[in-house]
Amino acid sequence: MKTLHLIRHAKSSWTDQRLADIDRPLAPRGIRACAVMAPEIAKTGCDFSNVFTSPAKRAKETIERIAGNLQDISFTWTVAKKLYTFSAHDLLTFCRHDLPANIDQAVIVGHNPAFHEFCNRMMADTTLKKVPTCAYARLELDADSWNDIGPGKMRITAFLTPKMFR
Repeated sequence: MKTLHLIRHAKSSWTDQRLADIDRPLAPRGIRACAVMAPEIAKTGCDFSNVFTSPAKRAKETIERIAGNLQDISFTWTVAKKLYTFSAHDLLTFCRHDLPANIDQAVIVGHNPAFHEFCNRMMADTTLKKVPTCAYARLELDADSWNDIGPGKMRITAFLTPKMFR
């Protein structure tokens, strides 16, 4: 079985309009959401052994803050340029071709609409109305290869949003 743990970056700041999209940091609301979501994500059994993040500042800050709010879990992450995408197709290509074949679980920190569209295309019998900032989704694939990911082949086994824990 293969398991994807998707974490959409937390709320970003639009305060400095001069910043390029990739350089936008987290907003105060995003920082608070990371603190709330970190222990809840860990409680689901999320395996942080293999973490891949978009190079966007807000995505990197999201995983840094989640890690910083998990005192009993220590982990590192890999920045993957291909994850700075808003395309479900690009995300699928990354999962099929860039995730190491020898790992069974991967955490990906990235962006919408890629995550929302990816979840809705890959899930068999469920549709998500929204994947809000700092949301977490665990998708499972009953297969031995990341190459087997495809439309309707995954099932969602956890979905958490910051609003659930206010």
